[in-house]
Amino acid sequence: MAHRTVELLAVGAGPANLALAVALEEMAPDLADRALVVEREENVVWQRGMLLPDALSQVSFLKDLVTMRNPRSEFSFLSFLHDRGRLDAFVNLGSFVPYRSEISEYLQWVADSLEQVRVEYGRGVTSVTPVHGTDGEVTGWTVAMSDGDTIGCRYLVIGAGRDAHVPAVFEGLPAERVIHSTQYSQRIGEVPADRPLRVAVVGGAQSAAELFGAALRDLPGCRPTMIMRSIGLNGYESSKFTNELFYSSFVDEFHAADPEARRQLLSEMHRSNYGGLAPATLDSLYRQFYQDRRTGTDRLGMVTMTDITGAGTDGDDLVLTLTDRRTAEVRELRCDLLLLGTGFVREMPRMVRSLGDALGLGRIDVTRNYRLDTGRRDSAACYLQGVNEATHGIADSLLSVLAARSAEITEDILAHRAGRLAAGDREPALAAA
Repeated sequence: MAHRTVELLAVGAGPANLALAVALEEMAPDLADRALVVEREENVVWQRGMLLPDALSQVSFLKDLVTMRNPRSEFSFLSFLHDRGRLDAFVNLGSFVPYRSEISEYLQWVADSLEQVRVEYGRGVTSVTPVHGTDGEVTGWTVAMSDGDTIGCRYLVIGAGRDAHVPAVFEGLPAERVIHSTQYSQRIGEVPADRPLRVAVVGGAQSAAELFGAALRDLPGCRPTMIMRSIGLNGYESSKFTNELFYSSFVDEFHAADPEARRQLLSEMHRSNYGGLAPATLDSLYRQFYQDRRTGTDRLGMVTMTDITGAGTDGDDLVLTLTDRRTAEVRELRCDLLLLGTGFVREMPRMVRSLGDALGLGRIDVTRNYRLDTGRRDSAACYLQGVNEATHGIADSLLSVLAARSAEITEDILAHRAGRLAAGDREPALAAA
């Protein structure tokens, strides 16, 4: 087992921590030289499970990792296109939204282009342990890696995303017959494509609709059925007035709002991100259902206003118990494969909750600048990215605020660092990379 020390360790090489890495190189080069990003996978892939061939991003390319903070940055999406020789073609496309796979390529390009911040792949994190000084203050963090190594750091940034939500009703089903959207691309190749499989797709928003379409493409003989609690599929709420609530400047207003106002904002913004479909997806799906009905194929199914109140097996069948929310009628649906477009767990990720327990925190709170509030003046700090919707607004888990947030975290670390050094605290000794 090997141990080394860095000043700043960022867990997860997704958009949040790559934006931070760029901000460090542009705003704090001395700190960038002492920073490390670890990623459990062997490369950078955005939305790995749903990296479907024709899927589009729902966010303008101008909301990349840097442009809203530094339009002159060499790490912008336009710089990426220029480097790849595709700038003319993209401009000619006449679209503000790139393909999802193109955003993924951009993120890997950024990771490869970093000159100071190191990125290490295949480095999964198993636990984080606070290091306490003699007076009880937190002086650092020890991060255990899946290969048995440990890394010590003064500043820890967790940006590994939320945990996938698998409803409890499905927990007893055979794991090989249940695929969450976060695992679709990795696992669909294991499913026989030459059989007329009965596929149940659970969910009523974008990820479920994309799973439905992907199943039709990847399992050409399948008979898919969508099951949802809502009255039907709806488009995103995407008026320009609503979209102003995704401005990075709105974070201040949201953070300062009363708790009840925050809850109202999140509730009313639900369809702008979680509870709807992109217009193109909605139109394409409806046309598929129209053609299915027109030709009498009767291959596609949709069940609305329905709860799945039970799930089990009967021989080779998965058996779902469906309860109609309008009539309370109960019936069974038998299927061969279950695809879950059920999103993510709303509470903090397991890693963060475990860290909170180790710190003796009754609840996880962060400051306006995303620093974990331990209730003490510690000489170390931890920052949370992408999991603070309750206090920072619905854009917190999206690309929209990445550039501004990376600057706010960098500035907070620099201020904390300066205060610590002014108080006579020494820098940690750094091991060789």
